[in-house]
Amino acid sequence: MKDWLVLAVLAGSAVAWGQSIHGRDGITLPDPPAVNKVPVTDDYFGTKITDNYRWLEDAKSPETRAFIDDENAYTNRYMQQAQIRPQLMDDLDALENVSRWSLPRERNGNYYFLKRVAGEGQMSIYVRHGWTGKDERLIDPAQLSRDPNTSVTLSDVSRDASLIAYGVRSGGADETVIHIFDVKAGKTLEDELPAGLYRSVNFTPDGKGIYYCIQTRKGTLMYLHELGTRNSRDTLELGREYRGELLGPIDLFHASITADWRYLVVTIDRGVPAKRVDILYRDLTKPETPFDILTWDIDSRFSAIYAAGNWYVLTDYHAPNGCILKADPGGIMPDVWAKIVPEGADVIQGFSIVGNRLYVQRLKDVKSEITAYTLAGKQVGTIDFDVMGSASNVVGRPGERYGFLSFDSFIQPPTLYRIDTLTNKREIFAQPKVPFNTGDYELKQVFFQSKDGTRVPMFIAGKKGLKQDGTERLLMTGYGGFNLSMTPHWNPAWAWWMAQGGWFAQPNMRGGGEYGEKWHEAGMFEKKQNVFDDWFAAAHYLIDNKYTSPEHFAISGRSNGGLLMGASMTQHPELFSAIWCGYPLLDMLRYQKFEQGPQWTTEYGSADNQKQFFYLLKYSPYQNVHPGTRYPAIFFFTGDSDTRVDPLHARKMTAEMQAASTSGRPILLHYSLKGGHSEGVSVEQQVQDDADQLTFLWTETGPAKRTQAADQ
Repeated sequence: MKDWLVLAVLAGSAVAWGQSIHGRDGITLPDPPAVNKVPVTDDYFGTKITDNYRWLEDAKSPETRAFIDDENAYTNRYMQQAQIRPQLMDDLDALENVSRWSLPRERNGNYYFLKRVAGEGQMSIYVRHGWTGKDERLIDPAQLSRDPNTSVTLSDVSRDASLIAYGVRSGGADETVIHIFDVKAGKTLEDELPAGLYRSVNFTPDGKGIYYCIQTRKGTLMYLHELGTRNSRDTLELGREYRGELLGPIDLFHASITADWRYLVVTIDRGVPAKRVDILYRDLTKPETPFDILTWDIDSRFSAIYAAGNWYVLTDYHAPNGCILKADPGGIMPDVWAKIVPEGADVIQGFSIVGNRLYVQRLKDVKSEITAYTLAGKQVGTIDFDVMGSASNVVGRPGERYGFLSFDSFIQPPTLYRIDTLTNKREIFAQPKVPFNTGDYELKQVFFQSKDGTRVPMFIAGKKGLKQDGTERLLMTGYGGFNLSMTPHWNPAWAWWMAQGGWFAQPNMRGGGEYGEKWHEAGMFEKKQNVFDDWFAAAHYLIDNKYTSPEHFAISGRSNGGLLMGASMTQHPELFSAIWCGYPLLDMLRYQKFEQGPQWTTEYGSADNQKQFFYLLKYSPYQNVHPGTRYPAIFFFTGDSDTRVDPLHARKMTAEMQAASTSGRPILLHYSLKGGHSEGVSVEQQVQDDADQLTFLWTETGPAKRTQAADQ
């Protein structure tokens, strides 16, 4: 340990005011592990900010690894006393250890998809030869590594279906290693792209090479790799600059190839989420030709599909709820492009062209609607569902007769369908057998007023006939950011909660995309507090209407939703009894310095900017922890494999909260050596992680009188 750390004042240790810790259901713990305070002071435009746990930002230091070991051991002491956990593990195993499929992609009459058979730990890559053929496993991650947390992704299938590009991921990391599989020979080729953040991988039309976009710290680069050659000979096709304009770290792009294999299309997102999206294309029938512009230097979002000799573009250009235009390439502004589907009252979430049908996915008060049009824009039908839930858009390609889509909700596991674009007839492609009776539950939507009078929707689900007298447990989750729409999706953990008799709720705060770009903008930058105010208004609605009470109220969120959890514990700790804070952003003054943080300055802003510093400081959870506050029970969740949001946020906030709280409630850290931001851990690991989360939330919202008296 370095001298400056050894000499840290013992008064800075994170012993929570000398109190022993009382969880509910009779769980007791000693004081949290001692953590030294080593103050570091920064000057932000004349405002001095002290960070007591800056040293915990170094994930590899012996001191930080010792901190992680101590905190994990402390958390294990809690879990070993939790009476509900063994049964919870069994229940979750039944809900999660079921067969699962991805939506397939078609090539030459064959269907390629990911599938996990019940009892297996990971999804494998399969092919089905024809609609009625048998499923044949091509790539099994269990044969690639002894590590059960090794998973595979399906990146692309070549034009003649002879080759498959696939990624191999370790744990929950975003990075993958790219391989090429020869379908006829049944073996993987020697070509390999090293671990990296690959934003797209596409076979060339002749199948002799792959275009790949890899994200680096300096920006995204697109290369062409000729199969059978060394990686060092890969040629740079796009990156660093285009027509004199620099392409930097927050300019993220991915490529695709049109259904007729003629054009290579590159979509450039300027930040996350992007306020500006540029689209370039290259005619692959004319070798060595430069990229042409479809859209460039317009502060709006665009996405394009090439079909029947025309470019169809979804955009929010002069249309915050979205519209679909037929583009005229060659530098002509979108103002004069033909309007195929005009903007309406409901936001367009996405579109696709399958066969000769244009499918438009809208949200009507956060509920999925899909409408079919001709390529000229004439409405010819809808895809209807009997219950409230979330539908994917129709997946397929122009010229193909059949497409695929999925539908699910909080109370209905996902079903995958094949749809005939000529007749609109649906057939089930895959449906898991889950021990959950949808008919025993109800899902409804309510609306409430936020602090400034804004009308905000919220989904509420639970068993039919569940009491509404304030005594039941309730779990609320949310996100509120990055233009993401939080529609009702199946989650085995939430299903377990409802099966035990708890309410479940999900409000749709500003910052998301549920009502278009204006809804998103109302929760960005200096308006981020609107998101938190919407969330607190949702909590008050649920308490006032006696779905629950503060002592039975649990909340959960991850990533940007973890920031929401941080705001909850620092702004209104009295509203909640238990908080699960997963893979979170919490130090908003320094987030932009780590991992993928620079990309998110287009959503939050940056403390390096004087104007933005002051509003970030006002809500940044890490800088708003106050010693002597009675904080609720809190469970921080992160891991070494999170290469998106740096785990330093959870490490530092755990130490800060443990030192500050005087409630005597447990404040824990689960720090996985495998888990990360992305999917990829095994079913067994996922069951264990979900069991830890639910054990904590269910226990710490229970009615144990002894614990309630201790809290008082």
